[in-house]
Amino acid sequence: MTKNQVEPLTTDVEEKTGHRRARVLRVAAGAVLLLALVAVVGFRLRSSNFQWGKFAAAFHGLNWFWFGLSIFLNFGTYFGRALRWEVMIRPMRPNARLRGVLSATIIGFTAVLILGRPGELVRPYLIAAKERIPFSSQMAAWLLERIFDLLMVLAIFSFALTRIPTETVSLHPTLAHVLSAAGVLSGVLAVISFAVLLAFGRFPELAGSRLSAALGILPDRLRERTDRLVATFLLGMQSASRRGYVALLAGYTVAEWILVVGTTWAVFRSFPVAAGLGLNGVCIFLGFVAFGSIVQIPGIGGGMQVAGTMALTEILGLAVEPAAAIAVIFWFVTFVSIVPLGLGLAVHEGVNWRRLRHLREEI
Repeated sequence: MTKNQVEPLTTDVEEKTGHRRARVLRVAAGAVLLLALVAVVGFRLRSSNFQWGKFAAAFHGLNWFWFGLSIFLNFGTYFGRALRWEVMIRPMRPNARLRGVLSATIIGFTAVLILGRPGELVRPYLIAAKERIPFSSQMAAWLLERIFDLLMVLAIFSFALTRIPTETVSLHPTLAHVLSAAGVLSGVLAVISFAVLLAFGRFPELAGSRLSAALGILPDRLRERTDRLVATFLLGMQSASRRGYVALLAGYTVAEWILVVGTTWAVFRSFPVAAGLGLNGVCIFLGFVAFGSIVQIPGIGGGMQVAGTMALTEILGLAVEPAAAIAVIFWFVTFVSIVPLGLGLAVHEGVNWRRLRHLREEI
């Protein structure tokens, strides 16, 4: 075997090792964040002498009408996401089938619950396969979706931060500082997100050249591949450069988040103790949950329930037992309720879950 034959193999091994290290670091960072959230709630549980009887009683008092309505509204959010994604792929597939995009969306969110964050790749992968378009273009669509959602989350969270009861926050000086920093961070992220959206939408060629220049540090043998990825990535961002499409994307995003707010409000109405929290309480809860959901353990969730419980107890003043029950029900409604339908669609379409589990390595 010649030297030229050995070097690529060695480089591939080094790349795989680097990917593993990066993955370990991400998992470790997520675990630290989750442990910190658990510690806060755990301290709250310990100091309040958590009573499992009251926790169970909160479920016994569940209003089934509002609970069912919350699931119905949540299903509507998947339809809204599919409509938005169909707009994003119109420049490449003007006649894309909404039914196929909706099916991939439902299966994709099911994969997030089963596989954790790696399951985020499933939806763009399935849509790319169904419509026979480059996967990287669908990752661009996924990024565009995340930007629109992030802007809405930041808007909701900023709205919530300005309406937190001052008498509650004054009892927790440390929490007041954290919330103040979160407000600043929300503003910074909103500006960055808007700048990225503007850059890709209004100046795609400039954004592409800057991306290519930034990737210039890569070895020559990878440059051709990365240039192709950048080209297809920008292809997937084309919908952000057309005013009519941007208006549709913004409209569908607002409609989707109205349904998200409605879902949360219905969950609150399901519990007598939370029925009077209103829009302010919904926005405060959603703001915390949105950032807590960054930490997602396959099949369990994690940060979402913890952050929701913390918002309900520390900010909205609920007892810890019903707060924990509300957080669990909200997680069930938004993540678990779709799983039976997602699994059924996956079986119907012959989705290979074992392959999807290793999708990141294949791509």
